[in-house]
Amino acid sequence: MCHNKKILQFLILFSSIFSYSQFYRKDTLRGDFIYLLKAKLNTQSNHIHEEYFSLQIGDNRAFFASVQSIKADSVYQKIPHKKLDNGAILISAKGMSIPKTKFPYRIIQSGENIQYFRWVAMTALTYKEPIIDNWKLINESKVINSFNCKKAEVSYKGRNWIAWYSTEIPFPYGPYKFGGLPGLIIKIVDDKGDYDFELVKSVSNTKLNGKLTSINIEKYRDAVETTQYKFEKALKNANENAIGILQNSGTTIIQGQEILQQRIKERQLNLKYENPIELSIE
Repeated sequence: MCHNKKILQFLILFSSIFSYSQFYRKDTLRGDFIYLLKAKLNTQSNHIHEEYFSLQIGDNRAFFASVQSIKADSVYQKIPHKKLDNGAILISAKGMSIPKTKFPYRIIQSGENIQYFRWVAMTALTYKEPIIDNWKLINESKVINSFNCKKAEVSYKGRNWIAWYSTEIPFPYGPYKFGGLPGLIIKIVDDKGDYDFELVKSVSNTKLNGKLTSINIEKYRDAVETTQYKFEKALKNANENAIGILQNSGTTIIQGQEILQQRIKERQLNLKYENPIELSIE
């Protein structure tokens, strides 16, 4: 009964939200960059999680996603899906290794806004935010990974950030939601050192000719548009009742229910010690 009540609350949360169905075509690449994130994800541990991210820049926008999540999309497409007579979906990942990520989202930056996409339970959600425009440019420079960089600072959602950007790469983008500077962000770190993004690889222009972005946005074409506040509330509800929501959706996971339950239990124990990249919602 408790599970059903939480599921109902989850559904009611979106009763006033309209469906987002804009189709994103694949863009021609103008820039292709790999960042390494070093992050302290748990306040009770000194462990530093490392993960690579891809920033793919098209003519009018940039796509950002974890390299592991891009690989997981590719593997997931190969997993057999069988629709049953009652409408349920039978999924069997036996014998398949799906890449794991701590950051299963997609972010699109443009000159107009920042758009965030993520699946919560069995629903794709998206919300938009204004581009960051409160940067403080600092008269300081240094060389990072062979790029001449200039310094900028910004306070963003509970953290103070120091960025190093290069006008040698004239793209106003960077990792995560960070952009709006007169050059590509080469490195950005918060003043506590909890999150540190640094550019570690770029593809030369000669190798980009005619190539398209490979970050999959098509799977979000029917995403439900919401606000960040409602998104965070839905994510919290989903974490508290993941098993019930999965069962309610009509999805059966073969040989994976016990593993899923254990992961949810561990997740709930760790929630109180989480150290998210955004400490507040403005």
